[in-house]
Amino acid sequence: MELPNPVLTAAGCGGTGRELAHFYDLRRLGAFVTRSITVTPRAGRPTPRMAETPSGLLTGVGLQGPGVDAFLERELPWLAQRGVRTIVSIGGSTVSEYTTLARRLADEHAIMAVEVNLSCPNAEDRGRVFGRDGSAAAEVVSAVRAVTRYDVPVIAKLPPDVTDIVAVARSCVDGGADALTLINTPLGMSIDVDAMRPALAAGVGGLSGPAVRPLAVRCVWQVHAALPGVPIVGVGGVATGRDALELILAGACAVGVGTAMFQDPYACLRVLRELEELLRERGFDRVADAVGLAHRPAGPGLRETDDLEESSL
Repeated sequence: MELPNPVLTAAGCGGTGRELAHFYDLRRLGAFVTRSITVTPRAGRPTPRMAETPSGLLTGVGLQGPGVDAFLERELPWLAQRGVRTIVSIGGSTVSEYTTLARRLADEHAIMAVEVNLSCPNAEDRGRVFGRDGSAAAEVVSAVRAVTRYDVPVIAKLPPDVTDIVAVARSCVDGGADALTLINTPLGMSIDVDAMRPALAAGVGGLSGPAVRPLAVRCVWQVHAALPGVPIVGVGGVATGRDALELILAGACAVGVGTAMFQDPYACLRVLRELEELLRERGFDRVADAVGLAHRPAGPGLRETDDLEESSL
């Protein structure tokens, strides 16, 4: 799929879209990524659900949402009426739940792509996260791909806290993923030393923000090196145009902005503006010309525009 620019919202951080629409026209985004939609309504985890950490944020929301019926009745039509390029994130506890969601979305022409959130616990395998096992991740992706329209890309979103991120990514691609999102939040924990209790009611939560950017860059770098033909959406700690360019040079062809929006609702537009300025300063006419460029061996007389790698969603 073609996007007018490479800056997306990260799943869950833009709410339903209505919240951000108070600040700017969502059509200015490369695409809007929804929160992870589930088959049935979910209340989420008990509060407190968020805790600040040095250069980061811990969250334990638990995929709170109204379920797919309400999403199709209220949220997707609202986005479609405004011409918002929409990528729908889906999450489930079983392979059949992912399949059900993909089948429900199959006839919705307002959807540009389906992002499969593989950081959900597998209820049929002792709660092990789907994305930490290549075969389990591939099974979900294959099931979603089988019932999704051929012209709608399936994007697998992977957690970073795995033994071999490349092996899991390869399994997803073999299972039918058209692209990958790297990374979802790694697990972290914080203790309130005054209350002498975990800062989150759930104990552990997902760590996001600038603290995880080096982890995201490493994962994008490794997966792009192993699978150079697979488009990657780089997510994790993007707060500036320089952060976005770092992920692009590592191999991402688009970037997601998440936690930065909690402080600055204009973060996506600011990151885009800063990224465009940085690209112009370095002589790039297109984002595609910078994708994966850091992998190119350094050598005398090699110009920035020689033998550039093409990659696009």
